[in-house]
Amino acid sequence: MEANNIGPATLRRVTTILVPFLMVCYLVSFIDRVNVGFAAFQMNRDIGISPSVFGLGGGLFFLSYFLFEVPSNLAMKRFGARKWIARIMLSWGVISGLTAFVSGPNSFYAIRFLLGAAEAGFFPGVILYLTQWFPAAHRGRIVSFFYVAVPLSSFVGSPISAALLNMQGIGGLHGWQWLFIIEAIPAMLLAFVTFLWLPDTPNDARWLDADQKRWLNNTLATERAQRELDAPVHDERTWRIMFHPQVLLLSLVYAGTSAASNGLSLWQPQIIKSYGLSNLQAGWLNALPFAVASVAMIWWGVRSDKKRERVWSTALPLTLSAIALGVCTMTTQLAPAVLCLVLTLVGTYAFKGPFWALSSERLGPRAAAAGLAQINAVGNLAGFAGTYLIGVIREQTGSFAIALTPVMALQVVGVLLLLVSSRRSLAARHA
Repeated sequence: MEANNIGPATLRRVTTILVPFLMVCYLVSFIDRVNVGFAAFQMNRDIGISPSVFGLGGGLFFLSYFLFEVPSNLAMKRFGARKWIARIMLSWGVISGLTAFVSGPNSFYAIRFLLGAAEAGFFPGVILYLTQWFPAAHRGRIVSFFYVAVPLSSFVGSPISAALLNMQGIGGLHGWQWLFIIEAIPAMLLAFVTFLWLPDTPNDARWLDADQKRWLNNTLATERAQRELDAPVHDERTWRIMFHPQVLLLSLVYAGTSAASNGLSLWQPQIIKSYGLSNLQAGWLNALPFAVASVAMIWWGVRSDKKRERVWSTALPLTLSAIALGVCTMTTQLAPAVLCLVLTLVGTYAFKGPFWALSSERLGPRAAAAGLAQINAVGNLAGFAGTYLIGVIREQTGSFAIALTPVMALQVVGVLLLLVSSRRSLAARHA
């Protein structure tokens, strides 16, 4: 292979082979995380779950995710991506399937808490894994390619989940029970594929030749050495990384979009169904905002890489999401509400690629495992608060519009923190 072509050819091969597989794994992960939003159409009535109980149970997923996120990422660093990601997928698949047998509020709380603990570490683990395969200049689009699995999971999963509810009575089970059982199977199958196939490092990839491995290792080693000098966060001690001001700042910026994406993933089907639609109609209409967001996410991530710009590429989508969600709280008709939800999710998901590229650039190589996990953990803690508050406010007021207001406020705070901190950082650099 010619020397001037080896870099692009290597990255194309890694992208073509690794990224689609990881996307499928994350798609399955998110379907198993948010399918409870559709199960709620039947499950809440069958086992006596109120909106506040549903909100708390949905939120407990994020609480346990928060508690186990950093330990899980450190464990992956020790045991390797192949073993640890396979373990995560098998665990969440089994627990997701067991959700079919919850019988009341307490068992619902327990199973959602266990599901969060099982899945903890998957997303930041994959982000960390991708930094070991792709140079920084390519990470905006690569993270967008990977993260597009999240809106795609709702686009694909919404009509499937709604259709599975029609299996009511088959084998003596409710439709919502079949939903959990059937949608848990792919995660368990993919866990075995991951264990048998996923390479831990470029040196383990049988589909790269010796020259490609050498180029990739040398390129990433040079970049890691530079990041050790330039990155604001480079301490090796876990607790100092977790509470570093830059890490906490990025965590708070991420909190707003995490609360929006996680809250809407669980509650949006019920928001749409509240306009008097059938289960299947709500399923198809719920898929629309996620379909548009998937396209916007890829385009915006590629744009961020081409312009080599991260701050405004992160701030602008978050601003769009906050404004659209604010307008959504003031509309009472279906069509404007769906349009606002489309724009909210476009902003929420377009934010992800540039944000995670920015975060990985601000963390030194030795700080990346704990730092990325902490950012995602705090974001998911906001997911807990947002999901729970939506349920409580909805139960007290009967209004989804009022219930979405705290999520919008958190997004506004995120925009302000990002812009103020970036301005100070730029001023300090030129001082």
